[in-house]
Amino acid sequence: MSNTSNVVVQERAVVVPGEILAEGMDFLPGDNTYRVGDKIHAKILGLVSVAGRVLKITPLAGPYLPKIEDKIIGKVTDITMSGWRVDTATAYSAMLNVKDATTRFIKKEEDLSKIFAIGDYLVVKIINVTSQNLIDLTLREPGLRKISEGRIIKVNAQKVPRIIGRKASMITLLREKTGCEITVGQNGLVWLNGTPEGEFLAEKAIKLIEEKSHLEGLTERVEQFLGGQKLPERKTEKAAPEEA
Repeated sequence: MSNTSNVVVQERAVVVPGEILAEGMDFLPGDNTYRVGDKIHAKILGLVSVAGRVLKITPLAGPYLPKIEDKIIGKVTDITMSGWRVDTATAYSAMLNVKDATTRFIKKEEDLSKIFAIGDYLVVKIINVTSQNLIDLTLREPGLRKISEGRIIKVNAQKVPRIIGRKASMITLLREKTGCEITVGQNGLVWLNGTPEGEFLAEKAIKLIEEKSHLEGLTERVEQFLGGQKLPERKTEKAAPEEA
């Protein structure tokens, strides 16, 4: 075996479980990879990426697994004495407690449905995941809010990194070309808010990204699809962070 270390697959290549990604000891196994001897192998089907010396794989399929600090979009499904149950579009149950929903004091006898009603969509952040995969949420941070307009679409949660792009490059392109406010939840729900034409174009572009996420030159493909379009933004009053 040569003493040199090298990656034997290309960046963004699709690999299968067990495939060799790198040889030698200069590289380190990251997410969804493992080392045997001086070789790093793929643990799952996915896309290879290299960050410095670390090799990792982004899955091409599979369910969303909730993690602390993830921003997701959820739907209120029930109201309890202590807060709201939220559907995360996954197999995991989530709870937004009153203390994490607002900065103001809520009286014990107050009608919680006047704050968030069943069916409301919320942009929330995960602050705890128990060993039984029960999720605690918060709204008490900038950018978290109730969604009161626009539309929600669903994508494969494993494609979210491609929709956002490196340093938010892809999502920035989508916002500029469609004139939409766009929020991508790590759980695969995406909020679009713009003109009807902008929302339609944004959804088509996002579905293209989802379908072609494994291909090289994806940004160029999306730019070509969007062409020279730059739709106007919908004139709406920006909602303040939820303080209700």
